[in-house]
Amino acid sequence: METYIALLRGVNVGGKNRVVMATLKERFEQHGFKNVVTYLNSGNVIFSSEVTDILQLTDECEKLIEKEFKLTIIVTIISAKALLTALEEIPKWWNADKKSKHNVIFVIPPTTTEEVIASVGEAKAGYEKVAYHERVIFWSAPIKTFSKSRWSKIVGTKMYSRITIRNANTVNKLAELVQKN
Repeated sequence: METYIALLRGVNVGGKNRVVMATLKERFEQHGFKNVVTYLNSGNVIFSSEVTDILQLTDECEKLIEKEFKLTIIVTIISAKALLTALEEIPKWWNADKKSKHNVIFVIPPTTTEEVIASVGEAKAGYEKVAYHERVIFWSAPIKTFSKSRWSKIVGTKMYSRITIRNANTVNKLAELVQKN
């Protein structure tokens, strides 16, 4: 049995796509997933499954959400192992400066990390730093010049629907939770 994280894109944002996490947890359990834990109200679900095909798991989760909540939500699944491996590769600058925003951008298949980077462009030196490991992009930008960074403008681009973003605190907590799971 493998442990996975389902990252639901765009739930409980601005009062839209409302999903109660306790209900979501219950529905995942009823579906047959094991060791289900939700974290925060932004759509992070840790679960275990004997299914190892990420695309099959993604399809199951999206159909479950559509059936139970009447919402069409994009879900990306990352294995606990893949997340922990990516975090072993984090650059030293990521999550180091408390005066900067630190995010992780998860690329939703079939889009590739290379396609996202090509679309957004190179990081603007002095305004942001970007590195990646497989489908996980690490991004940091000083808060005072955040709006000048190229990657802060990903919202509203064609690639925005092909990613989901979590901040450093959320990603670190997810890593902690999967290690317990």
